[in-house]
Amino acid sequence: MANRFEQVDEIVGDAITVALEQRIDGQWAKVVCPKSAHESFAADRVTEPMPPKDALSGAVKLANDLNLAIVVLDPNGIWKKEWGELYRVEDDDAGEGE
Repeated sequence: MANRFEQVDEIVGDAITVALEQRIDGQWAKVVCPKSAHESFAADRVTEPMPPKDALSGAVKLANDLNLAIVVLDPNGIWKKEWGELYRVEDDDAGEGE
């Protein structure tokens, strides 16, 4: 997967957020779609916890269908490089003009 995903510190109102979590029983993720992200949403949508790779795959499909951005909330640092590139906006600022 050659996708790039912005890492954030909280749910983003105009994007799909994949919220990763390290728990005693393993690594899990939820896909969060706030009502404010798309005019077709009548309410916030939050999935049940699932394996991170499945959450990311589902988020990519939904984002493509609705033309929304995806961001990643990863407070425990469980992101794996094979899922794509995870970056922070300030990381890109240093590379401007390349």
